[in-house]
Amino acid sequence: MRAAAGASVSILVSVLARRERALSGSGSIAGAVMGTIALTAGWSWGVLLLSLFVAVSLLSRVGASQKAKRLNGLIEKGGERDAAQIIANGAVFTIAALGSLIAPGTAWFAIGAGALSFSAADTWATEIGTLSRRDPVSIINGRRVPTGTSGGISVLGTAGALAGALFIGLEAVFAAWPVSLAGTIIGGVGAAFADSLIGATLQTRRWCDRCNQQTERRVHDCGTPTRITGGIRWLDNDAVNALCSAIGALIALVLR
Repeated sequence: MRAAAGASVSILVSVLARRERALSGSGSIAGAVMGTIALTAGWSWGVLLLSLFVAVSLLSRVGASQKAKRLNGLIEKGGERDAAQIIANGAVFTIAALGSLIAPGTAWFAIGAGALSFSAADTWATEIGTLSRRDPVSIINGRRVPTGTSGGISVLGTAGALAGALFIGLEAVFAAWPVSLAGTIIGGVGAAFADSLIGATLQTRRWCDRCNQQTERRVHDCGTPTRITGGIRWLDNDAVNALCSAIGALIALVLR
């Protein structure tokens, strides 16, 4: 019965999110599947996942026009979140929820909390940090880089990461999950910094010859196919997020 109820709630939320253009068609399907699994594992699993989605959706609307102007076609994707983004940020959490159904144990809660803490820290850092009046600095050399550059960090963005990790940590504690608040926060923030480090060093870098501009997009806003100028070819932003989600889960598991 809980699985049926979870599927109904997840589908409804996904349809509404699609209508509000928060999710693409593929993203709404992926979200519905993940939501169903989470709610089947327990209402608290579903609430944590849904609350993060709602919070991120609301944050994305704050200063949306200003963010779009500042990012200027730099980041790989924007607007509606597709299936790849949903899976990259939620797969580890969903696996933990599924694991808690198949082989119940306290470790799954720490894994789920750490993974979701990273997703919150990463997305909140981006949504809040993009509003900073000053460009971020590279985590590698401390030089100013354009807003949205992978590996760029700022005081406001770091505060956003901490707030996002705290948001998930407190929810997990209030839900009586057997996890460490400090471990969950450290997992989320630590993985977010790992995301910046990997983004600055190993993530695929692309260049638009027509606009003479760095970008993460395969096809730039001008319609010109971009070329790879560095990094690992297959390690795009979604792959980095999936990797760091696992890092956040591992840290929280060790510190539980």
